[in-house]
Amino acid sequence: MAEVNQTVDAGEVAKFEAMAAEWWDPNGKFKPLHMLNPTRLDYITRQIAAEFGRDLSSDLPFTGLRLLDIGCGGGLLAEPMARLGATVVGADAAERNIPVAQVHAEQSGLSIDYRHTTAEALAAAGEAFDVVLNMEVVEHVADPLAYLTACRQLLKPGGLMICSTINRNPKSYLMAIIGAEYVMRWLPKGTHEWQKFITPDELYDLIRQAGLDPVDRKGFVFNKLTWQWSISDRDLSVNYVTASVKRA
Repeated sequence: MAEVNQTVDAGEVAKFEAMAAEWWDPNGKFKPLHMLNPTRLDYITRQIAAEFGRDLSSDLPFTGLRLLDIGCGGGLLAEPMARLGATVVGADAAERNIPVAQVHAEQSGLSIDYRHTTAEALAAAGEAFDVVLNMEVVEHVADPLAYLTACRQLLKPGGLMICSTINRNPKSYLMAIIGAEYVMRWLPKGTHEWQKFITPDELYDLIRQAGLDPVDRKGFVFNKLTWQWSISDRDLSVNYVTASVKRA
């Protein structure tokens, strides 16, 4: 099993296991994700709708799509995807996240297949998905290229991967580490390692090396005056997201 789990960083997993019970507290250690989540969902749903020709104004627009949320945490993305009609598998290498996600889904009346597993193990088992959500994970793995290659293997031909992460530059160090971990104390100190951050050009190159075609990238920008996130066509200086496809 160690062979297919080669990209998992045990230290990174331990950090998130320690925070598992707080996933659904909007004012807890995952407050930044709760604040960012509506903007992430806006991007994700629009990309899926465009790629698969779905009408977001219809009931259950993602019916018939099988979706993997890798690094699902407590289910902040898996649950809205299930509500939109997708058949959802949520996977996380941090074992303690899974029962938290399962209990919350049951309380919400949602059927989601949560598993304590990795992208590599799922790929080795021959699992296949129309959509892979790969959000804020790639900066935590030991081997980004091997991890992204596993994500590509998990996609059906014509499938879509949404991948978000954090840029690597002085501004991202100031905002994502000093600001979020030390000043605002939104995250425990040491949650992120700046040297593991990936620039947009580096990520595009890794995605191509993994065998996928990048088709879009946007920035997630936090406005300190309105205290809100928005999507930007130009500002990818800190948080950003990409869409890529596996050609049929």
